Amino acid sequence: MSQIPTQPDGPMFDAFGRPPVPDLVVPRAILPFHLDQRPVRGRLVRLGPLADALLRRHDYQPEVAKLTGEAMALTAGLGAALKFEGSFSLQAKGDGPLSLLLADCTHAGALRGYAKVNQEKLAGLEAFGAATLLGKGYLAFTCDQGPEMDRYQGIVAIEGETLTEMTGAYFRNSEQIDTYLKLACEETPAGWRASALLLERVAGAGGLDQPLDEDQQQEAWHTATILARTISMSELLDDTLSGEQVLHRLFHAEGLRLDRPKPLSYGCRCSRERLLNVLGGFGTDDLDHMADGGTITMTCEFCNFDFRFDRAALAAREAGN
Repeated sequence: MSQIPTQPDGPMFDAFGRPPVPDLVVPRAILPFHLDQRPVRGRLVRLGPLADALLRRHDYQPEVAKLTGEAMALTAGLGAALKFEGSFSLQAKGDGPLSLLLADCTHAGALRGYAKVNQEKLAGLEAFGAATLLGKGYLAFTCDQGPEMDRYQGIVAIEGETLTEMTGAYFRNSEQIDTYLKLACEETPAGWRASALLLERVAGAGGLDQPLDEDQQQEAWHTATILARTISMSELLDDTLSGEQVLHRLFHAEGLRLDRPKPLSYGCRCSRERLLNVLGGFGTDDLDHMADGGTITMTCEFCNFDFRFDRAALAAREAGN
């Protein structure tokens, strides 16, 4: 595992505005689609090398990396439905070894995520599924539509053994939408890869030219979910298969129609300027207390990068303002 660099010592207020993170974009990471004349729409998410770039910022145990990768793929897929400029986030908080799991994605596809791990609790585990890693707690899905609009948040208790089952409980109890979800994340020979396949049943006629009765709608939905179950984890994560090929294998006989693909990018949004604004909200005594050996260190949990601020230089900067 390569060492994550930290910022050099010294004031350097104008240097290292952004940490040294990958300038990485996966142009066709999200493929929205629908099935012609059927009440089914969906999205296929494949993070490709972006999964490896995001997960290797941290020295995660494989089980933690897998769950974090699944969470990021799921968040990207759900966030792709945003109709506004904002962000979509998933947060899981529990009393297990993984006390916090967080992923968010903007409307433009900037994706990030991290997990907070209690190593002592993790060492005592005998099983490493999502349920044992998270323990008892809650799962929150949040749509942030910007400062001018209210946030929408749905919260459910953590129920189920996998993140797929936990998310299914949310859709059943909060959204009351028929959904099918398949998540995959593994370390492959090419590095970490993560994927999500999401299907949603469109309510009512759903704009169909030839509306189906309830029995026909149910049959079409049932057929789509049966087909979705036939895709293997290895196929979802295989770089040699394009997303279009994966969807064609599944739904070519069901009137598959691809919509415009969406990109995903390495999306940590930390910067020295942003953190300086945060520090500007603290008083002198608080800043003195935060300083260790004359240096205030602020760590971005998403990209695992330490920003260091010289306390004396901060005081001089405050005096200059």
